[in-house]
Amino acid sequence: MKFRFLIWVFSVFAAAVILYAGQSLLLQKEIADKTVRLHVVANSDSPADQQQKLIVRDAVLQQVSMLTSQCNSAREAKTVISDNLPLIKRAAQGVCDEEITVSLQKENFETRYYETFTLPAGEYPALRVSIGQAQGQNWWCVVFPSLCVSATSQAVEEAALTGGFTQEEAKLISGGTQEYELRFMTLEWLQKLGNFLK
Repeated sequence: MKFRFLIWVFSVFAAAVILYAGQSLLLQKEIADKTVRLHVVANSDSPADQQQKLIVRDAVLQQVSMLTSQCNSAREAKTVISDNLPLIKRAAQGVCDEEITVSLQKENFETRYYETFTLPAGEYPALRVSIGQAQGQNWWCVVFPSLCVSATSQAVEEAALTGGFTQEEAKLISGGTQEYELRFMTLEWLQKLGNFLK
């Protein structure tokens, strides 16, 4: 009888964990579907190349911000960005002597903690800007909705809501409650498990 009870408790616990993990994955996917991230990769880790990365970042952010200013959804933003990759490359190349490569692709990201918001681990569409050999440290942010320059958590939440996030999704990225931290940890664990099983 005791053994059966332990099996029942374990089964209920396992089902709850699977359900929670599934809900977390679904929420992350919904956020990813409403987001376009920016991933700038420096030529190397030298101080000059790291400084160049920031200059390229600023040029790309300015260009993409103008291009997507009238977009109401990530789908629209992805289309506009994809259609204007040569223009974005030209903006980056205009401030850099190294060869620039730009692409719009899906990338796996770990949980990223920014000053005023956090994005959970998972796969996201990303505008990738590679400088030269692309062997240096990266710089990440979000170009849609425009969260790279939002100074406060409230501004982040407002930008997210404008970009089509639900109230729950906006609170997730700008919040920080224990529930959301647990969701982030769950997603990180699932991502590591997925990478291990590959």
